[in-house]
Amino acid sequence: MIKVSHIDHLVLRARAPTKLVAFYCDVLGCTVERELDIGLVQLRAGQAMIDIVPMPADAAGQPNREPNLDHFCLRVEPFDEPTIRRYLTGKGIEVSPLMEVYGADGFGPSIYLEDPEGNRIELKGSPTRGPLTK
Repeated sequence: MIKVSHIDHLVLRARAPTKLVAFYCDVLGCTVERELDIGLVQLRAGQAMIDIVPMPADAAGQPNREPNLDHFCLRVEPFDEPTIRRYLTGKGIEVSPLMEVYGADGFGPSIYLEDPEGNRIELKGSPTRGPLTK
C-alpha cells in the first residue's frame, strides 16, 4: 500500500509563465529553486514545489485554453485571515469569504483566490477539527 504524507509538487501549464512566476514569488512568497532550458521553472513553496511550464499549443498553434487545474491547497501558518485578506486585496486580488473546509489534516479555515492564469488556490489554516475516521 502507498501512504501519501504531503503534496510534493504541482505542475501548472501557463499561457504567460513569467507573469505566473512573478505572482507566486511576489504575492505568495515562493522562491525560484531552479529553471530548466525546456521552460520549466520550479518554485519552492514551503516543503512542496510548484512547477510552471509553458502551455502547449492547440492544433491551430494557439495556446491551449483548457483548464489546467481545479484548485490546489496551500497550508498557511499562521493563518491570520484578516491580515491575509488585507494583504491580498491590497494587491488587487479578490478573496472568497472565510469558510471551514475539510482537508488532509481535518476541518479548518480556508479562503480561495485565483492566480493570473485563473487557477483557483485554497489557503488553509491549522485544523479546528481532526480528520474523519473510518
